[in-house]
Amino acid sequence: MRNRSIQGFLSALADRVPAPGGGASAALHAAQAAALVAMVARYSDGPKYAANAAAIRRIRDAADELRENALDLAEDDAAAFTAVTEAYRLPKTTDRSAEAAERSAAIAAAVLGAARPPAFVVGVAGRVLELAEELLPVSNRNVVSDVAAAAEAARAAATTARVNIEINLGGITDVAARNDLLAVAGSVDGLCDRADKVTASVRAELAR
Repeated sequence: MRNRSIQGFLSALADRVPAPGGGASAALHAAQAAALVAMVARYSDGPKYAANAAAIRRIRDAADELRENALDLAEDDAAAFTAVTEAYRLPKTTDRSAEAAERSAAIAAAVLGAARPPAFVVGVAGRVLELAEELLPVSNRNVVSDVAAAAEAARAAATTARVNIEINLGGITDVAARNDLLAVAGSVDGLCDRADKVTASVRAELAR
């Protein structure tokens, strides 16, 4: 995933293949959000920003790490969804056969595995939003619109990841895991509210 060109990724995304799909797209939204935060941090360097230099460097480094984490999740998501399709292809002689039981267990495990990367993407999006919130008041005002762009990309990551969690919930038999995933999905509205506030603050500044 990380070595594909943009054209190559979009061609694969548009094709009739199991992966990449919405989960990988969510992870790439998160990667773009992190990259935008890192870019703004790099433009917020020099004597003018010396009072906040340590915080800005920490934000930059954290954003770089989150970008890599998000790319890993894009690859994890594609692999996990491929595992789901492979589980559904397992044979079952009858509904009561050992093969059918093994197939059902394999599907349940694969579906749970497919829900986990987007759940982690929600976490990455939330962390990127934290960095954007921290960077906003101390950043280079010439690139402040990119802080809002980062917040909007993080929002897209979270909301896209949420539906990719929710589509798998019906096939998850592990009650504790299902509840954990529901909690992650339920946190997304709060992330959207935070993204709204970042974007509104930037737009208000641009309108002055």
